[in-house]
Amino acid sequence: MGPIDTVFLRILIPLFSISYELVTVDILLINHREAFVFWDTGGAMRRLLIRPGAIGDFIVSLPALESLKTGYLEVWAASPNVPLARFADRARSIASTGLDLLGIAEPPAGLIDELRGFDSIVSWYGANRPQFRELAGALGLPFTFLPALPPEGTGLHATDFYLEQARAITDCSRGGIPRIHCEVPRENFAAIHPFSGSPAKNWPLEKFQALARKLERVMPVRWCAGPEDPPLEGCVRIADLYELACWLAAACLYIGNDSGITHLAAATGTPVLALFGPTDPAIWAPRGPNVRVGRWACGACRNVL
Repeated sequence: MGPIDTVFLRILIPLFSISYELVTVDILLINHREAFVFWDTGGAMRRLLIRPGAIGDFIVSLPALESLKTGYLEVWAASPNVPLARFADRARSIASTGLDLLGIAEPPAGLIDELRGFDSIVSWYGANRPQFRELAGALGLPFTFLPALPPEGTGLHATDFYLEQARAITDCSRGGIPRIHCEVPRENFAAIHPFSGSPAKNWPLEKFQALARKLERVMPVRWCAGPEDPPLEGCVRIADLYELACWLAAACLYIGNDSGITHLAAATGTPVLALFGPTDPAIWAPRGPNVRVGRWACGACRNVL
């Protein structure tokens, strides 16, 4: 609660004997018993961003999300991604809000009022659920629904796709490189994450192991894996994604598949070699001046790396 809210609740509410409604206004002017109260509130817009999706989906949309920041910004995201929404005033998991129940079952008490408390709701959630969109409209909620994935065939990088969406809502001059700031010193080790969200995107583990043996001639190699990744002896597992980002930021080199963790490493500025298989790096490659992409899934070039 900000200063204007405190004043309103403690001093101004008693002036209204019938009722009041708490809304965002640019100028507050009250005439009471020939006395005037004039207050410039600064027009602080309250905006909610609802961004579902996997780790990589969230990271490639970071520049767009950050460009939509207002006087008060709240982000609802998939549970693992919540620690990465450090630019927001508040971040919550979509599951914890009960939004998943809206239009399907009885939502938690207070959810609708909570949504009505925002001046703007930009949502990649529900864009493909007509009933959800119709219900949001019928309830008078200030939703703007946006497609969650770039359309096929455009060749537009995902980060640029989300930035174009943001520019349709607000002035945006932000560059198209996702960034996660971690104040950690660089250390002499290479980090390898040999998994992803799909086995089809994984370069064979034995090839990572062969590459690691060569790397170990010049620097230590440390392996990392996520909570849902297969067993991997001696690997580092850090559940909190911001803490994992800071661990990756200390590496002098990162090697991994087309995965959310590869996007995470690139966003910290660590030099990254991203190994792409069936997915298109023109759309989904991590971005940054220290990123290099290798391809392995084209039959003849599968064994090049």
